[in-house]
Amino acid sequence: MEYGLVIWWLVAYLALLAVGMPVAAALFPRLADRGAGVALPTALAVLWVVTYLVGHVSLTAGLLVGLGALAAAAGAALYRANETEGTPLFDRRRYAEAAAVFTVAFLFMIAVRAVDAGVHPFLGEKFLDFGMLQSLLRADRLPPEDIWFAGRPVQYYYGGHLIAALLTKITGTEPRFAYNLALAGFYGMVVTAAYGLAGSIAASRDVSRVRAGAFGAFFVGFASNISTPVYFVAWLLPDGIASFFAGLFGTNLGRVATGGLTEFRYWDASRVIEGTINEFPLFAWLNGDLHAHMMSAPFVLLTAALLFSYYRTPETELTRRRLLVFAVVPPLAGMLAVVNTWSFPTAGGLTFLALALAPADPVTLLPASVADRIPRRESWQRELARHGVALGGAVAVVALGLVWSLPFWLGTASGRSIAFFPDRSSLGGLLFAHGAFALLFALHLARHSFAEIDREHVAEAVVMLAVAVLVAWIGGSAAAFAIFGPMILVAWVLLRTQADAVHRATARATDAARRVATDGGTETAGTASGSDSDPDPGVPERLRDVVGFETLLIVAGAGIVVIVEFVYVKEQAGPGRMNTVFKTYADVWVLWAVAAGAILAHLVENHSPGLALSGERWAGVFRALAVVLIVSTALYGALAVGGHFSGDGYFSRYNHPDDPTLDGFTYINETHPEEYAAIRWFEDVEGQPNIASAPGQDMYRWTNPISSLTGVPTLAGWAHEVGYRGGESYRARVDDVNTIYTGSPEQRAYYLDKYEVEYVYVGSNERDAYASDDLAVFESMAGVTVEKQWDGATVYRVDQEALGYTGKSG
Repeated sequence: MEYGLVIWWLVAYLALLAVGMPVAAALFPRLADRGAGVALPTALAVLWVVTYLVGHVSLTAGLLVGLGALAAAAGAALYRANETEGTPLFDRRRYAEAAAVFTVAFLFMIAVRAVDAGVHPFLGEKFLDFGMLQSLLRADRLPPEDIWFAGRPVQYYYGGHLIAALLTKITGTEPRFAYNLALAGFYGMVVTAAYGLAGSIAASRDVSRVRAGAFGAFFVGFASNISTPVYFVAWLLPDGIASFFAGLFGTNLGRVATGGLTEFRYWDASRVIEGTINEFPLFAWLNGDLHAHMMSAPFVLLTAALLFSYYRTPETELTRRRLLVFAVVPPLAGMLAVVNTWSFPTAGGLTFLALALAPADPVTLLPASVADRIPRRESWQRELARHGVALGGAVAVVALGLVWSLPFWLGTASGRSIAFFPDRSSLGGLLFAHGAFALLFALHLARHSFAEIDREHVAEAVVMLAVAVLVAWIGGSAAAFAIFGPMILVAWVLLRTQADAVHRATARATDAARRVATDGGTETAGTASGSDSDPDPGVPERLRDVVGFETLLIVAGAGIVVIVEFVYVKEQAGPGRMNTVFKTYADVWVLWAVAAGAILAHLVENHSPGLALSGERWAGVFRALAVVLIVSTALYGALAVGGHFSGDGYFSRYNHPDDPTLDGFTYINETHPEEYAAIRWFEDVEGQPNIASAPGQDMYRWTNPISSLTGVPTLAGWAHEVGYRGGESYRARVDDVNTIYTGSPEQRAYYLDKYEVEYVYVGSNERDAYASDDLAVFESMAGVTVEKQWDGATVYRVDQEALGYTGKSG
């Protein structure tokens, strides 16, 4: 086990966290933790944006300028605080707390990866992710060259891999170790961000920050969907009853339902909605891909935190509100476009919701001369103006985000088309994927909405809502709309009808805080920061009884779930909407995990007598619910992590519980020793010379190992390229490569010259694909010589000038 590297990377992460603290505190002055939970993503975002822009000229210069910009931003924040506010922006207690949460999460994932460190092509796309990392480490400038389509820039969102590459360069680590260390770092970041944001949202309503943060961290870092506990309960039931309910909800009985916990497989819980992928964070990190949707998760929460900061900013602080929305969010949105393009629309959607549903009127963001011309005398006019300006603001953020990421859209992004009305999710599949969150959110909305209804009409409201859900489900055959449509409607109405109370309370809290800061006054409402529950300072009791930003996050996630039932992106990565659901649900989970953390803490404390379902009896019910919810959603993690460390099931082929290591090449050395030496040799080759190797037409197999594991580009790699380049272009490349291995010497020379090939590789795949007589032709070709040879692999060097190519293909 490489303990020195673990300590070194942990020190690097905590140093970046420390540097990001002043910048985060300047951006999040009203968050209870002053932005400590998202300080590390904040630091990396500053570093990334600058490096990305300068990196199109020189990546080395971009990294140096990025580090300088980050140091300057932290210094400027500290200087401004000392000069204008007199309040230190580096809170040691908050730093220690965030560092502790990150360290625990980081070390947990290090332990997970240490018994399954191998970069292999099975059950995921580690070859894609590791190859992207290696390509960026070799690149002089952006965009990187495509490792599977030599001579062309990559057509994939590579921004997250760029972060991993920057960390690899800063720490001076070999990529085979950096892969797993970066993976653990992204996990630590998303857990810490969820802890900080969920805690701050709860504290803004006078609920325990630490308890809510712990719940949020659990939901994002360890909880699973409810398929595993439901299958277990089904196993305990008589077969007839279990089958009846399976048919009722339109789902199948899994292995656990038929054979008990001994039949548990970690993979099954990620495929609960037919025809789609429904990953949750723990599954993704156990599977071990360094995938875009995992690397974007901390920055999705950073975007949410920025908009929560806007949500908490009083309407009178116009400059700060404008800067947050139009100066800070757009570059982060642009970053998300390059890190994980699927999360780019999420930034726009969150912006729209924050502007439309925040207490402050978004119309005030407009110049006064424009705002005064907008009719707002009637209530419907005010609502129309509010939502129209919110939509315009979201469009502006998306447009500015496009500008920040323009090089990506012009040269790197691959085109896709939009399609409508795919096969929709069954009720059972949706409940398996989202049931725990749906139950929690339904209770939250019921407490707040029933409190607004006369007691005599509560039962009537429940019946009407149930009938509406049933009609929507049966009539429209859209279970997602039936479940989450009413939630969106109720949440939206509550946020708008209670906005005035929140607005007044926020203004009073701001005035109280200002008096404390300027003349030593005493806080007159709420509880001072630093008490046992650590709530937001100056928050009046009334805020306990109104909905807040957690409800906005419910709307955001529910909106995504409903939208992908009707709209999807057509692509080669999977049939129908498989990939659309896969990637968009990743954002749903992290947003809902934060909301669930804040909501569950509120339910457990249950100190809001003004709400429905209150009182000591209900307090006990909600505490019992919390226990059931946590235990049931932790069952998968207990089984999967246990199997992971014991090497059972799917993990048995790759795990090394008795010999932990972070070396990603462990799998290669054990399973393909005949090519291990060749791979290590290519690692030392400078730059990105083009190589010829057998086309990787078999998905998720040992294909193109040289390119995938070293970043040296091959002419035609994995069949993923069909989705990026189109089938015709990819197949043409495949034909050309086959000619290099099977054609006449003249034909071979033509294509070696055309593609400026410097090396021809012959390994196990090439020997399987081509006849030995064809491979022997290289021995006698002019301009082709043996550069290096091992028992299982041969590398030929191509001398372009000596090829003897006459300009004809033969």
